[in-house]
Amino acid sequence: MTRRSGVGSQRPNDHACALSEVVEQVSGKWSIGVLLAAADGPVRYTQLEQSVTGISRRMLTLTLRNLERDGLLVRTAYPTVPPKVEYTLTGMAVELCESLTALTDWAQRHRDAIERSRVAYDAEPGTG
Repeated sequence: MTRRSGVGSQRPNDHACALSEVVEQVSGKWSIGVLLAAADGPVRYTQLEQSVTGISRRMLTLTLRNLERDGLLVRTAYPTVPPKVEYTLTGMAVELCESLTALTDWAQRHRDAIERSRVAYDAEPGTG
């Protein structure tokens, strides 16, 4: 039996690599903050800059471009003086934000337990 070229001939590792790339992109330090900041509706650049603590202008610009490229944000420029630009989540990003919010809630609920486990583990002989 011969294998046809195309989607059916992808190796499982190819699929895992593609998935890892997407997850890495959207779970980056700044991407999560930008997506969650934009979750309540259209948001302007300066609002994002103020909402995402510690992000530089350059990193915010790169993050916005990457999220737009990935189809998670829509950039709308209005022909006004001064120019007005808004960023809005796509449907795909809204779905992602629901998952991120659930993960964030989980992390907050279990933060203390995880910290206690780390301290106990590190205190055991031969593990630290």
